[in-house]
Amino acid sequence: MSDDSIHNPHDKLAKATFSDIPTAVAFLQEHLEPGLSNSVDWATLRVESGTFIAEEFAASESDLLYTATINQSKAFLYILFEHQSTDDRWIALRLLAYMVRIWEKALRADSSLKKLPPIVPIVLAQSDKLWQAPVRFSDLIEVPSNLANDLAAHTPDFSYRLVELYRIPFDKILGTPMGILTLRALKAERIGALLDDTVWDEPLLTQLPPFAIEMLLRYILRADIDKDQFLRKVKNITNPSIQSSAMTLEQQFRQEGRQEGRQEGRREEQIHSKQQSVMEVLETRFEQVPEGLIEAIENINDLPKLTQLLASAARCTDLEAFAASL
Repeated sequence: MSDDSIHNPHDKLAKATFSDIPTAVAFLQEHLEPGLSNSVDWATLRVESGTFIAEEFAASESDLLYTATINQSKAFLYILFEHQSTDDRWIALRLLAYMVRIWEKALRADSSLKKLPPIVPIVLAQSDKLWQAPVRFSDLIEVPSNLANDLAAHTPDFSYRLVELYRIPFDKILGTPMGILTLRALKAERIGALLDDTVWDEPLLTQLPPFAIEMLLRYILRADIDKDQFLRKVKNITNPSIQSSAMTLEQQFRQEGRQEGRQEGRREEQIHSKQQSVMEVLETRFEQVPEGLIEAIENINDLPKLTQLLASAARCTDLEAFAASL
């Protein structure tokens, strides 16, 4: 694929969209508590660099950290984009770990801090069913009822703001045109509706900058969609610029798919040829090669490993020594 192919296409769409400050402001104003939203000086909102996600969750989550002034003091607003198809009971625990990382980074940047800036955590859930995970951290802690008051003083606690796309009808998603269409696409992907009119809303599409149109179209093309139906949707677009971009991208994806297919075919040929060479060397040297050994060689699909085995087949003293190199 092209150089913007990434492991998680949801990540690219969500982060690129909500790195746009007007889009982020519109989203946050819509989903924060009114009192908090009214206290934020939205003109000061800035995106911070870096990610705080644990490596093992990088394929299913992405995040953005913002700074803003709240009542004349610095604060963080942290969005965790949760791309799993189902919720995770322990997400509040992960959020706590991510928040600690944010505070640690803040201390490294300014060792003179006397108090930590507050963090407002928001989870944007892309799941295709209702969220069941607790939104309050203390709900994850098992506390004997007779000790609830005593243990509360020793238990960290916070709540995160949960935004469930599953609960929001397509026509009730608000924000900038880019924010609306991104959230519609994230919601639609989970229910197989990426080719529905709600995503192909031409009045909104025409308000997007070219990079955002391309980003949205690439997201759709990477998904499991009917490419012929995609082309039919494209032909119904009246805006010539959007139609041309969509057609060009579709052709590019087809070409990239053919190239990937050819590359995969050549790789399979190389693997099969190398496997045959290993077995031929063994048969030439030792005549009879056990079926189990042949099966083991045929199950190896790593070319460097097969190259190693070919050298081993030529040098080993007996089949047992070769088997030890597998």
